[in-house]
Amino acid sequence: MKNLDKLSENELEQIFKIAFEKVSKTSIQFKQDTLLYFYAYYKHANDQSSLKVIHQPENGEELVNAFKANALFQIRGLSSRDAKIKYIELAEKYLGNLISDEVNHIVLKRKA
Repeated sequence: MKNLDKLSENELEQIFKIAFEKVSKTSIQFKQDTLLYFYAYYKHANDQSSLKVIHQPENGEELVNAFKANALFQIRGLSSRDAKIKYIELAEKYLGNLISDEVNHIVLKRKA
């Protein structure tokens, strides 16, 4: 997907929400590392990426939390805007035209 960095904040937010909705509703079974990137980009894009421990983990939750924390740690240098762009790009990689068509529609509305 090209020129996501040229979108206005409003346009980027619209596309980000569409991408999140499409990823959430797809029947595609993503690999675990891909799911972790979706998680980290989403959390970081929404300023929810603090690495606080809220409760004592049980039954394997500790391992899951460690993987989530590691994913968040890996993207810590991104801005919220860049996290949205990365989320959209990852969604397009796996969902293709479901995302691209939405982006094109929003960009074309701006040019009209």
